[in-house]
Amino acid sequence: MEYRQLGASGLFVPVLSFGTGTFGGSNEFFKAWGQTQVAEATRLIDTCLAHGVNLFDTADIYSDGLAEEVLGKAIAGKQRDKILLSSKSTFTFGEAPNNQGSSRFHILRQIEGSLKRLGTDYLDIYHMHGFDGNTPVEETLRTLDDLIQSGKVRYIAASNFSGWHLMKSLGIAEKYGWNKYVGHQVYYSLSNREYEWELMPLGLDQNVGSLIWSPLAGGRLGGKFSRKKDWPSTGRVIEGGSPVPETTLEKEHLFKITDILEELSEETGKSISQISLNWLLQRPTVSSIIVGARNEAQLIENLGATGWNLTTDQIKRLDKASEVEPVYPYWHQRLNLKLNPIPEFYK
Repeated sequence: MEYRQLGASGLFVPVLSFGTGTFGGSNEFFKAWGQTQVAEATRLIDTCLAHGVNLFDTADIYSDGLAEEVLGKAIAGKQRDKILLSSKSTFTFGEAPNNQGSSRFHILRQIEGSLKRLGTDYLDIYHMHGFDGNTPVEETLRTLDDLIQSGKVRYIAASNFSGWHLMKSLGIAEKYGWNKYVGHQVYYSLSNREYEWELMPLGLDQNVGSLIWSPLAGGRLGGKFSRKKDWPSTGRVIEGGSPVPETTLEKEHLFKITDILEELSEETGKSISQISLNWLLQRPTVSSIIVGARNEAQLIENLGATGWNLTTDQIKRLDKASEVEPVYPYWHQRLNLKLNPIPEFYK
């Protein structure tokens, strides 16, 4: 397994990490993701570790905390210093007014709950799951810095921030000498490449590593969706369990991508999902791709995305099939690439 440095930190993470959104299944939304319980979760964790995948990602809201509980039981008895744990808070966890956001009150409450459910006394990476426009950024970052100073958190990261959210946070942390976000967990896939318009250039400029969620577009790039096949009648997307809204991806755009993926699958002997993941592994700023799996077979297939590379020509074919006209101001900026160069995709 290849390991990459996470942004401006000294932490090295595997290029594939394991997401536990499929653990638990405590409500209708997460049941559509999966309902993995402790026995199967333990097998998946053991398989990950056997292949060098030691970063496990979760969140307080996944199945209302049950995903953290299942993960905690699955890693119980294993060497803690051999495992990297990542969790998140910000979104609503309970009904009271202060049970959401990135306030000191909510962060301190949620970190204690996560640590208890995971059965550990520290997190290696702690994300703000989304930006809180109600809480002063200074309050959030000071609280996170205090958590690092206390030893309960090793590194901090953002998730689902816009460009100005992240840049403001980095600037304030620098102003006060607090720890900065070293990672940004983002949605990025062949079917939705908006991350490249601003967040990727920001990540390159500020040395913020990306951790990619839903790299297969909620399952749409896993091989089941194709111009040559009937539209699936069951599965995560159909059952409403995809974190990627259906309105973000038109069928014809998806099929243009899957057409090329199928061609490349014939050429390389690799699966559709492996090619989709390998394309991401060769993009700038990408530190780790978070893969999920309902069973061991899916996990093993995803792990096969490493150890080889698409050629530059194959990457360009996928790029051409998946590109869309950017929205303003990015299309305007691209009228003069000398002033606003785009990231270098082809080495």
